[in-house]
Order: sequence, then C-alpha cells, then structure tokens
Amino acid sequence: MKQDQICIQERVFRLNYSRRQNFFKQIAALLAAILLCAASPIASFAQTNAAPYDERLARLAEVLGSIHYLRNLCGDVSNEWREEMEALLTVERPDPNRRAQLISSFNKGYRGFDSVYTSCTPQALEAVDAYMNEGRALAIETNNRYAQ
Repeated sequence: MKQDQICIQERVFRLNYSRRQNFFKQIAALLAAILLCAASPIASFAQTNAAPYDERLARLAEVLGSIHYLRNLCGDVSNEWREEMEALLTVERPDPNRRAQLISSFNKGYRGFDSVYTSCTPQALEAVDAYMNEGRALAIETNNRYAQ
C-alpha cells in the first residue's frame, strides 16, 4: 500500500511539464484578454453589471480551486494555483460582489474535493488531469471569444 502511494506521488511530480507550462500560458492569455476587455467601452457596462464572460470566469475559478486542492493532496505542495486565482482577481479588478462570487467559486472547487478525497488516489490524479484540460479549454475559449 505504501509503495502504491509513493508511485502515485511520483506520477504527480512527473506530470508533463510542457502541458503545465502551456496551461500557464493560456491562463496568462486569458488574463491579458480580460485586461483588454476592461479597457474597452463594454468594460464600463461590465463594471456595473456582470461581464459577458462571468460564467466562464466563475467556472475557471472553480477549476483552479479543484486543482489547488488535488495537487497539494497528491504531493505537489505549493500555492501556485491560489496565486493564479489571485492574479486573475488582480487583472479582472472585479467589484466587491463579483470578487466575492469568484472567490466563492474557487472555494467551491476546493471544498468539493476536500469532502471526497483525503488521500491521493489514481482517481484524484485523473481528476487533476481532467481539470487541467478543462481549465486549458476554458482559457482558450474565453480568450478566443472575448479578446479584442
């Protein structure tokens, strides 16, 4: 059993580095697109109402929370995914209500797995891969749709 746990943790550290770097690049592109949108005339409307990409942004926040919990659970102890969420909030500059909603989405993703997984399992690793792919897809789709 202990050997299985070690193998699982080794797999976490061997996650494809280029996939991880591509995900960060796509998140950065999404953040840049959001920043560009914030400078547009639509942004003044978005400041008082929900931005047209809020659903996707909330889902991305939830995905980041899920990845943050699962990666830490499986031995990749860091705050990088929380820092990505903080960067998202910094770039987006949401009003207090939208900020609270985005933070709530992050926490929902974190707590969703906190209540299910207490140790790293093969299923947890599969969930990490799935959420990395979903986060990447959300970043690309949101960037393609809302970037100017």
